[in-house]
Amino acid sequence: MIGRTLFGYFMRRYLVIVLQFFLGVLIISYLIDFAELARRVSGLPGYSLGVAMAVSALRIPVIVQMTIPFVIMFAAMATLMALNRKYELVIARAAGVSAWQFLLPLCVGSLLIGLFMITAFNTMSARALTYSQELEASFRGGVTIADRNRLPWLRQRTDEGATIIGAVSTARRGLLLSDATFIRFDTNGVVKERLDAEQAVLGDGAWQLTKVTRIDSDGNRSTQPTATVASTLKPEFVEEQFAAPESIPLLELDEKIEAAKSFGLSANAFSMQYHSLLALPALLVAMTLIAATVSMRFARLGQSAAMILGGVAAGFLLYVVTELTKAFGSAGFVPPVVAAWIPVVVAAFFGVTFLLHKEDG
Repeated sequence: MIGRTLFGYFMRRYLVIVLQFFLGVLIISYLIDFAELARRVSGLPGYSLGVAMAVSALRIPVIVQMTIPFVIMFAAMATLMALNRKYELVIARAAGVSAWQFLLPLCVGSLLIGLFMITAFNTMSARALTYSQELEASFRGGVTIADRNRLPWLRQRTDEGATIIGAVSTARRGLLLSDATFIRFDTNGVVKERLDAEQAVLGDGAWQLTKVTRIDSDGNRSTQPTATVASTLKPEFVEEQFAAPESIPLLELDEKIEAAKSFGLSANAFSMQYHSLLALPALLVAMTLIAATVSMRFARLGQSAAMILGGVAAGFLLYVVTELTKAFGSAGFVPPVVAAWIPVVVAAFFGVTFLLHKEDG
């Protein structure tokens, strides 16, 4: 059995390299995200460099959470290759330590990182994403992360008639609309006016609109600083309809799933996010095993570029499969729990089978 000192040494080396990769990904992600955000919204009213930098910084935790499987895979590869170059793994093997034993500290480290990611880090990233969406909504016409793949539309009915509500972007889990459009119909179904507002906030029984342009049924245009549109929509319903799953912490997702079902809405996206987070620690352990399959050759034999490239390709293939199954799960084609755990099981079986073959024949 691996000793406590050796266990701690291997884990410490691994965690240091993980932190280095983590900081590298964080810096690169921030620069890329800020450049893209500036390109997209720098010409819009309300844009300022300070706010744009804050928006990008607040979005980084979500991006890091998406890339953490690759951070773990490359960090594990770098750790094992560094230990191999210095013949530390050779000495460990000569002392009777098997591959499974010196991989244990790395797997435990990956598991602990995964648990941290789905608890404290996930809560922080969800809160930061929500706040970044609200800041980005201050850029007139900005499109937030949650709305790149879909534009929000709602239909409500009151005693005054029906209203179709659209927006370019949302924040506060859908309760704040940016560049909102309200097309109002009378009780006979005839369009009576259109209201274009810079922002709209759902309050108690009404939407509060600011900087409104009104177009009546005759095409006459007028402006007004504020306007109120009566609403029968409950804030909880709008949240379930518009909130991005990434903006909801793991501890609240179960409640959101039940709420969505109670409103008759599809809860697949929330359920997929919930099970994906639960599967993340196991996925990180599986990525560690995949890294081990290409990083444990003796230094005297050299590191095969083909094997390392194969490991990287396997990691990216796993990511593609994960995203594909996640899309199927969110769309309801596959049960979310199955879609979340299939990539983990496949990756774990691949890593364990390869290591068993190499170690035990």
